[in-house]
Order: sequence, then structure tokens, then C-alpha cells
Amino acid sequence: MKIASWNVNSLKVRLPQVLDWININQPDVICLQETKQNNDSFPHDVFDKNGLFSYHNGQNTYNGVALISKKKLTDVQLGMPNFNDEQKRLISGTFTHDSGCKHRVISAYVPNGQSLDSEKFEYKIKWLESLLLWLQNKNDGINNILTGDFNIAPTELDCYESKSWGGKILTSPQEREYFNKILNLGFIDSFREINCDSVKFSWWDYRIPFKRNLGMRIDHILLPEKLLPFLAKAYIDNTTRALERPSDHAPVIAELNFNS
Repeated sequence: MKIASWNVNSLKVRLPQVLDWININQPDVICLQETKQNNDSFPHDVFDKNGLFSYHNGQNTYNGVALISKKKLTDVQLGMPNFNDEQKRLISGTFTHDSGCKHRVISAYVPNGQSLDSEKFEYKIKWLESLLLWLQNKNDGINNILTGDFNIAPTELDCYESKSWGGKILTSPQEREYFNKILNLGFIDSFREINCDSVKFSWWDYRIPFKRNLGMRIDHILLPEKLLPFLAKAYIDNTTRALERPSDHAPVIAELNFNS
């Protein structure tokens, strides 16, 4: 089972790239963030023609999240019922594997926060607190797979020149504490489990040449601890940054082998 997550930074611009990537990599489910489209303009018909099921929670110009799946998903939910939010930042749906095991796949676009002394940072913390509560209530026996752009670099390994960041936005102790609180609910960081001390990034500022590799790892796939024995691969496909008009984020992928 292959799960992918990609902040596409406008699906309207990046749709051909997304379709090509899906065709080459064949994920069972790919979670998208920053689609920047409302639900009426989302290209369900294009995904349908490619034999894919698509689900979207979006708005014009900003935010927007989607699930694209080889199989029809069940119990699709838009947003978090415990958090009244005009911003479209979360969607979830249940994928049933051929083995019969059910996985609730979640595509989340965590607020950026802008700066530590801003109202947007207060909103980010409230959003993360609501996510924690929502996840705590999802204890129905279905595996929760939490993916997306977290806008958090969890450790010093996950950002370039970590000393210069010095607790700024995306790396502050408060943000990292919330990331660890999520892990403490029984999740694992799939990339870090496989790659240990490897320094790899999933986002690079457009204003800095990509070849300098001054990035951050802020896109994640978190798996339930009980799926760790089945985790075969976890990696970042930074080849997408070589495409024409690329997203500033690269896809992150986790592969699970339930046959061994």
C-alpha cells in the first residue's frame, strides 16, 4: 500500500504534473494540499477519466485539501466538527485494503502561523489543539494515517542552518511540542523511522535557487505505531522540483507491505 502527500500550491497550475506523477508512481491514495480551488471547479471529471476517485474540501484562491484514490473511499468527512473554521484545511476518508484492513487517510494543511507574535500564530495553535482533540476521538479501531503539510520542522535535522532559525516560525518549541503531542497519541514519523539521521527536505523557498538545497522537512506522513512492522519505505521525491513551474513542495511517500 502506497500513500503519498503533496502540497501542490495550486492544482489548476499543477494538474498535469499531478496526473503524470500518479501515473508513474501509482499511489493507492495521494493527499493534496493547497489546491486553491472551490469544490465546484475541482476537476473530478479528469480524475474520473483516469480511473481515480477524488474528494475535495476547498475554497477559492487559498487552502484546499483533497484525497485521490484508486478505490472508492467511505466515511468521507470535510473539516473537523469540533472546530468551526471557514478555512478548508482538512479532509479524511476510509480506504479498505485488499486484506480487509481499514485505514482512515487524512489530508491536512496546517496553518503557517506567519510569525510567533501574530494572530495567525494563535490561530495555528488553536487549529493544532483542535486536531489533537479530533484525533483523540477517532478511536474506533480504524487506523488513522495523518498526512500533509504540517508547517512544522520537527527537529534540527529538518531545516537547513538550524542554528539560524533559532526557534522562529515552523521551528519554535511550541510548534514542535504540538508535533510531539500528536506522536504521543500513538503515531510514528514514517520518514524518520526509515531514514534515521538523514537530512532531506520537502519544501524550498522559491526565492532561493533549488540547487542550494536550503529547505525544510515540513511535509509528513504519520502512521499508527502498530503499522511500523509493515513500513517498507519512506522517502521524498524531490525530482518534481526540476519540472517547469513546480510546486515549492515535493511529494512525500510511505510504502506499507502487508504481504510479508
